[in-house]
Amino acid sequence: MKLTPRYNVAPGTWITAVRHPRDDAPLVMDEVWWGYRPHWAKEKAPEPINATVEKVATSNYFRGAFAHHRCLVPADGWYEWLPVGGRKQPHFLCREDREPIWLAGIWSQRPDGTPGCAILTEPARGVAAEIHSRMPLALDAESLEPWLDPHLTDRETIRHVVHHLPAERITHWPVSMRVNRPTQDDAELIEPVDP
Repeated sequence: MKLTPRYNVAPGTWITAVRHPRDDAPLVMDEVWWGYRPHWAKEKAPEPINATVEKVATSNYFRGAFAHHRCLVPADGWYEWLPVGGRKQPHFLCREDREPIWLAGIWSQRPDGTPGCAILTEPARGVAAEIHSRMPLALDAESLEPWLDPHLTDRETIRHVVHHLPAERITHWPVSMRVNRPTQDDAELIEPVDP
């Protein structure tokens, strides 16, 4: 699969993920729809883009995917918006060393047969809490393999072997308001600006 840089990834689009398409299948890096609706859900069922760490293992809507269909979404960072003077200033959040971030996700086969995913979120930590109350669940390097292990299905075991990226490794800066338009997608979007 050829990866093309994207700088403004909107929900309801195809995104890259690493996953086991079946329990006995090798890992693949392919595209999944950023919107989670399991194949058994009704036509008007919600299609969330996120699932909270507090409920993902126990919610009827998510728990099957949490136990059997976890995935990783590679990213350089993510955007959040900080209210400033009656408007919302976008910020880019990333690792201080600018290394890739692996976001924890779950996926399910959608009613149309394609895979769809939701990214897990947790309460914001460190400097991320300056911008927003929640953040994606970014995993540390040692957690990637167990997160993807299809044979690891017990909630408590997963909780003990999977850890988030330390908060002190995350930084942020204000970026262009152009990021508010999904049609804008270029490297300048993640460059710092003077708000």
